[in-house]
Amino acid sequence: MSFDDVIDRRGTHCVKWDMMEATYGVPAKDGLAMWVADMEFRPPAAVQRSVERMAAHGLYGYFGDDRAYLEAIRWWMATRHGWDVDPNAIFTTHGLVNGVGLCIDAFTAPGDGVVITTPVYHAFARVIKGAGREVRECPLAVMDGRHEMDFAHWDSLMTGTERMMILCSPHNPGGRVWTAGELRGVADFCLRHNLILVSDEIHHDLVYPGHRHIPMPLAAPDIGDRLVMMTATTKTFNIAGSHIGNVIVDWNVRAFYARFIADPARLDWFLANVVTPEWHFQHDMGRPFAETSAELIARFPAEADLIRLFGPRFNETVPGPIPGMIALVEQLAARGVPLFAITNFSDEFWAQFRPEWPVFDHFIDIVVSGAERL
Repeated sequence: MSFDDVIDRRGTHCVKWDMMEATYGVPAKDGLAMWVADMEFRPPAAVQRSVERMAAHGLYGYFGDDRAYLEAIRWWMATRHGWDVDPNAIFTTHGLVNGVGLCIDAFTAPGDGVVITTPVYHAFARVIKGAGREVRECPLAVMDGRHEMDFAHWDSLMTGTERMMILCSPHNPGGRVWTAGELRGVADFCLRHNLILVSDEIHHDLVYPGHRHIPMPLAAPDIGDRLVMMTATTKTFNIAGSHIGNVIVDWNVRAFYARFIADPARLDWFLANVVTPEWHFQHDMGRPFAETSAELIARFPAEADLIRLFGPRFNETVPGPIPGMIALVEQLAARGVPLFAITNFSDEFWAQFRPEWPVFDHFIDIVVSGAERL
């Protein structure tokens, strides 16, 4: 990725340059286009090659088999940020503003308050108001020339009608890279006021030397049941025109077993060594729980009671629907769109999960990985 090439983007359908005069009355020849988070650098060569391969193929049909995409996200988060992400917890949205809107629709009701820390990215307030919710501004204090969180003041502004908080981390436009202590404070604020936390971390890779971005799950691992993480490649690699974002939510085995294992250290050990993702993936490939649990109990006989809970109570590890998905499916069904699905699910777990979700009645067929043994 070269930062030395001078690229003139005027006259190339570039929003920040070619819409500046119509939006602000400033001609491109006279102004600096600093009103959109979009850079003058070409993306890495690997990105360009991928786009060229797609163009050379010449077909632009529906995209499928996103395993490499999800693995790339998992690798990047682990390598860059030390955060282990389950690929099954990643969902793609048409940009993160779209993701924020889906969360607002899913987790709040008209008239509810949604907290933002102002000054902040302008689209948050626009989406909140557009959904018929109330913007609850918690202003950042300015101390020694930089923005600081003022939790005591924020507490005094709460009315009890708030249901969600949207955090910008790192902060846009202030540029603050929040510390572990500040992020812990945000988590505690959400716990005190029973708020869903949507953490928009799209600028997570644009950090000056001497500072480190901390993903919210690492700063506050105990709030997974109320946390929605939002990330994207678009700012990092200057590909914002692709409008791709990732919403990472909790398939929350930890929250389920935390009800039975009070000691956090023992819970960490149990999930890292006993009921692991690798063990569970066998169910997605068709192995029956009776077999896998018997093998696991043979290895960890002292954990037998906890292992046996997993199968019969699997539904309790799924906290809820992906934000906005039920409404989307119902809209498509109402328009007569034929619906099909594929899921990485154990055949026997699907049999107990499916009856609880009437939304699947809209689908003509659903391919279950466990049934196909894939």
